[in-house]
Amino acid sequence: MFLKRFGPYFKYLKPVRKQFALGLIFGMISAAASGAGLPFIVQYLVPLVTSDDKPEGLKLLLILSSIPAAFILRSVGGFLNAYLMAYAGMHVLEQLRVMVFTRIQHLPIAFFGKNHVGDLMSRVNGDTGQLNTALIKVVNSLVIEPATLISAIGVLIYLTFKESEAIFMLIALATVPACVLPIRLIGTRIFKKAKKAQKQAGELNNVLNENLSAVREVRAYNLEEREINRFAAAVRKLFELSLKTVKYGQALSPMIELVTSLTLCFALYVAAQKNIAPQTIAAILTALYMCYAPIKKLGGVSNTISKSEASLDRLEYVLHTPDSVPDPENPKPIGRVSGEICFNNVTFAYDSEVALNHVNATIKPGEAIALVGPSGAGKTTFANLVPRFYDAVEGSVSLDGVDVRELSKHDLRSQIALVSQDSTLFSDTIANNIRIGKSDATLDEIKEAARMAHAHDFIEAFEDGYETMVGERGSRLSGGQRQRIAIARAFLKDAPIIVLDEPTSALDAESEHQIQAALEGLSKGRTVIIIAHRFSTIQHADRIFVFDDGAIIAQGTHKELYQSNPLYTSLYDKQAKTALTESN
Repeated sequence: MFLKRFGPYFKYLKPVRKQFALGLIFGMISAAASGAGLPFIVQYLVPLVTSDDKPEGLKLLLILSSIPAAFILRSVGGFLNAYLMAYAGMHVLEQLRVMVFTRIQHLPIAFFGKNHVGDLMSRVNGDTGQLNTALIKVVNSLVIEPATLISAIGVLIYLTFKESEAIFMLIALATVPACVLPIRLIGTRIFKKAKKAQKQAGELNNVLNENLSAVREVRAYNLEEREINRFAAAVRKLFELSLKTVKYGQALSPMIELVTSLTLCFALYVAAQKNIAPQTIAAILTALYMCYAPIKKLGGVSNTISKSEASLDRLEYVLHTPDSVPDPENPKPIGRVSGEICFNNVTFAYDSEVALNHVNATIKPGEAIALVGPSGAGKTTFANLVPRFYDAVEGSVSLDGVDVRELSKHDLRSQIALVSQDSTLFSDTIANNIRIGKSDATLDEIKEAARMAHAHDFIEAFEDGYETMVGERGSRLSGGQRQRIAIARAFLKDAPIIVLDEPTSALDAESEHQIQAALEGLSKGRTVIIIAHRFSTIQHADRIFVFDDGAIIAQGTHKELYQSNPLYTSLYDKQAKTALTESN
């Protein structure tokens, strides 16, 4: 069952198979020294040194040296086993985390709408660690503990042949199956509790991530107490679930110890009746103890497997989630496109909520199209279908006459540059944040892109210039500076299609003016889709698409639409009135 469930992941041990195998060998040496060495010391050395005709001098020292020799084998073997297992385990953990993270990078945008960031963080960090425990520590225990058990049983059998009266001691081994039932029952309980605890760990991560991502809002709206209560409640729930896991896990040890103690009582009673030699009794009891110690540890292994299965379920949810936007098996090759985009009777829905309903539209190469309409009308969905962040449920989207589903996502997205409302900067230098547009760009190319985005002057004003660290999510820069770096990134990419998701909506008038000038330069000679929330951004659009309830209800220039479309007129007048009120 264990091999069937975890078998596919043992391939990650291949690069460290030598260290892993050596670790197991040293572990078995240590186990043999424990299971067989200690009972033999009790059986032979204790009587030898307490007898009247015991050896003396150098001969006695040589005989007694077998004691440290056995313990050296036990301890050195144990150390090398622990070190080599840790080496292999860290390597496997690294590979597992990269594997899960890689899978996350290839999942569609829709996946992240259904799963919290904090929970995904918990799966990448916590659940991979638990799976690593199953692959390394469990396998290690499944080799070492049986080796200890077999060594101890071997000693018992040997002593039984030497002392026929000691055969009753083997009866004690019949209690071994009695330990299996509680192990199975408790393992089932732990699996259920561990799964809930790991899910709650993801919820806790999510609360923490949300709070740290909204520090300004928390303080601006005096939400500190609310956030403390949210976090405390999540911690309390995790504490309760984790405590239940510990309770069931720790319940196993007393059960096995109870069975062991009853067995030892029985063994001592019979030994007293049969007048067996004290050293033989001591050796057999030691061997019996060495039998039950690995059984106890194997019970812990069973609990670990249960926890790891719960983690594996959570990881396989990520690993086996189908890609709803898959690459074609034989993608069509594509060079630099001219930029013609066609929507052919496109329908799209988020689950059961229809966002686009039988939309038809053609955008000519080099044409700038603005998308306007009330919130939830379908503007963003329309733009998201072009780079295949989602796929149409019905109909098709084509680029230069080729269905975008026939192109590889990499090739398709290399044709498109995105400047969004809240452009993300990575915690890196300004130069590297611009270089995202072209990974092999020289510093001169980066500076030229920055000049075109009206960003060069403020970058040079920093002490470290283009090597200035922008901070987490660009926290060291103003909103206007972040947007101009994002525009420089788009200039550097030099894509034939530009998607502008209202890049000036959150900026002051001066920053907006500078960015509008940069966007005009960026748009020249390219096909541009502008998701417009503020009408000031669409003054240079060739055409405007008016969206309502998932459909394009009108299209034309500003003048044509203002005169002919009531919804457009209403939206424009309402925004103009708001702008006038704010200016006064």
